[in-house]
Amino acid sequence: MFKKVLIANRGEIALRVIRACRELGLQTVAVYSEADRESLHVRFADDDVCIGPAAARDSYLNIPRIIAAAEIAGADAIHPGYGFLAENAEFAETCAASNITFIGPTARQIRLMGDKAVARNTMAIAGVPIIPGTPGPVDDADDALVLARDIGFPVVIKAAAGGGGKGMRVAADVDGFARAFQIARSEALSTFGNGDVYVEKYLARPRHIEFQILGDTHGRVIHIGERDCSIQRRHQKLIEEAPSPAVTPELRERMGGAAVRAARAIDYVGAGTIEMLLDEDGAFFFMEMNTRIQVEHPVTEMLTGIDLVKEQICIAAGEPLSVLSLPPLRGHVIECRVNAEDPARNFQPSPGRITTFHPPGGPGVRLDTHVYAGYTVPPYYDSLLAKLICEGRDRDEARRRMQIALESFIIEGVATTIPFLGRVMANPRFAAGDIDTRFLEREAQLLQDPVASPPAGADLAAV
Repeated sequence: MFKKVLIANRGEIALRVIRACRELGLQTVAVYSEADRESLHVRFADDDVCIGPAAARDSYLNIPRIIAAAEIAGADAIHPGYGFLAENAEFAETCAASNITFIGPTARQIRLMGDKAVARNTMAIAGVPIIPGTPGPVDDADDALVLARDIGFPVVIKAAAGGGGKGMRVAADVDGFARAFQIARSEALSTFGNGDVYVEKYLARPRHIEFQILGDTHGRVIHIGERDCSIQRRHQKLIEEAPSPAVTPELRERMGGAAVRAARAIDYVGAGTIEMLLDEDGAFFFMEMNTRIQVEHPVTEMLTGIDLVKEQICIAAGEPLSVLSLPPLRGHVIECRVNAEDPARNFQPSPGRITTFHPPGGPGVRLDTHVYAGYTVPPYYDSLLAKLICEGRDRDEARRRMQIALESFIIEGVATTIPFLGRVMANPRFAAGDIDTRFLEREAQLLQDPVASPPAGADLAAV
């Protein structure tokens, strides 16, 4: 086992890794930018090193500075968390070259799954269902249009090196294809430095289902259930739950089996997720693989009782998996991401000083956060403030507990998504489990605060 782990991240995930290391008896090193000097992960780590200015490229994305911090502090392992360098193959290689263990998959595995076109081909060879589409990147718009006609409209153009909805455009018909193709290529090039795109069939009302995968260095690969991540905005997840309301035990067995085949196809080591789209007719398709711990990992932890971060660390240390199959699922779990954003203003970020902070509590309530009263939300990074996770004996109890928890969760000084999340929990369609990835497009009224916004056409003076 390791002696000292450096956490190459910030915020709530850095605190989460520190807690897991403490339980394993390991010392920790926090790295921080100048903007994060007062952050809690700096306070609670055993050691800390400033790695540069506020800009991520000069701090959390600066590989030489992070490696230097690990060497100065005497860390023998690095946990990347999620985001930043978590899926950076060069970082994994540099760790290995510096005799520091990267707590995650190999650089080869990251590269294989990081290129979406290569990942699709790898899954097809492994017998995992993939969405009908081009076998690889397409450079010419006219050639791509010919292939799109064969696939059948609507289609989606995706960045081969993309993720998080960037470099992705939908073409509903022939007329809009050329423009969507060029926009996707331009955005892919500017965001990822790679303008390669491919084309695939666009599903009208799919659910986004991901399977949690664990693989060790002894050749064992298992899944420990699915999470339904269908409540999204522009391909960014907002609410996750497990088990999925749409997944039966028989479907779970089939989808889980495909997820395990997908991970075994690249001899996967570590924690990761196989992302799938589940169509209305029960057909499912591989979408991508995330070769890291997910933001929503607490959902699976509460549902199964397995500490995924500790499992990650032990796997990286060469230990076998502590579980060999999916354990019994314990009720239902829902997670809401609380961001410093204003949903009524197109989810505009809301940095600033938090003046009041009152966390929710009660049976079945978990809060993963790094903020406190007096904390200043910086404008340089992701706006995630907290993850609120609630469990219940069934979905309805978990949903009601989430409603109550959101009502008692007070954050003042910055705009947050708490009121919006509360409206989703109360929505009849959500309560019935009638959700898919375009839920918020159909329920757009949830984005507006009914108290703050007067009814359309109302006389303001009368109001």
